[in-house]
Amino acid sequence: MQVLQVQLEVGADPAEVGRARRWVRSRLAGSGIEVDEPLAETLILIVSELVTNAVVHTGCPAVLRMLLPGVLAEASVGTVRVEVADASDRPPAPRHAGGEETNGRGLELVDGLADRWGWRPEGTGKAIWCEIDRCGAQGAGAGTYQGMAYEAV
Repeated sequence: MQVLQVQLEVGADPAEVGRARRWVRSRLAGSGIEVDEPLAETLILIVSELVTNAVVHTGCPAVLRMLLPGVLAEASVGTVRVEVADASDRPPAPRHAGGEETNGRGLELVDGLADRWGWRPEGTGKAIWCEIDRCGAQGAGAGTYQGMAYEAV
């Protein structure tokens, strides 16, 4: 099976999160993943959370990578991998945000949406990665988070 790897350098500006989402949409179009299917919506939400964490918590540029399985006929199976590498060597610290808090849910969302996620040292920093199995992605994009229904948008 072919794997397409794409990469985007992200600046330290929070406005870069929107650019990263647009970039993901444009890359999905040629991968066999339609931008209106639940998997695409889930990937865009995950990228948004991981890039936001990298930019906000390090104040440094980051690198977004996606590995997409196959193209066209093969695209209905395989694993999609998203990685965001940043310059901080501090491990990610998942937290449980309180009811009205507007921050602190990013890694919980990633944990709930991805089939697997983790992190590893990379150079002087780290890379946070997650994987979504394409064959199991039919229901991805909608689910529950702390008892509340949500739709990935």
